[in-house]
Amino acid sequence: MIKFMEIGKIINTRGIRGELKIIPLTDNPKRFDKLQWVYISSNISENMEKYYIEHVKYHKNFVYLKFKEIDNLNDAEKFKDLYIIIDRKDSVNLPEGSYFMCDLIGMNVIDQSEKVLGKLKDVLKTGSNDVYIVKDEDENEILIPALKSVVKNISIEKNKIVVSLPQGLIEDEI
Repeated sequence: MIKFMEIGKIINTRGIRGELKIIPLTDNPKRFDKLQWVYISSNISENMEKYYIEHVKYHKNFVYLKFKEIDNLNDAEKFKDLYIIIDRKDSVNLPEGSYFMCDLIGMNVIDQSEKVLGKLKDVLKTGSNDVYIVKDEDENEILIPALKSVVKNISIEKNKIVVSLPQGLIEDEI
């Protein structure tokens, strides 16, 4: 299981006091209210530096963070395109049967007859339901709707997702 999680991407600055404009990478942007500090980095590593949150604001689909360590526009400019990262222990509690996408990516996907379909490479967020992008060893993509009728079991411990594919979803079934 991963130790850190990206929850936002810094896309710009706001004002002359060093406030940062963030696109939230979480289903619940209000989660920023509960944080006292975060890491800011271009990638996850063990030696990331902590930044303490002074205040949080929300406008439209963006989160605006002001950090105690950043107090002017010139300093804030250096943080564009970096990520807001938290320790996993600071993540939100998920309801039963829900998973973080980062825990699912890379899992083996098999059908109910134990046939290996490939590895989960990404999750598409659509309006109605998520779609799992699975790639086989030949890099062919299978798009699997993340519905209870299709996804039968997810086992983080066993690193596998068991699915029951609708007829015709894979070309060689026809």
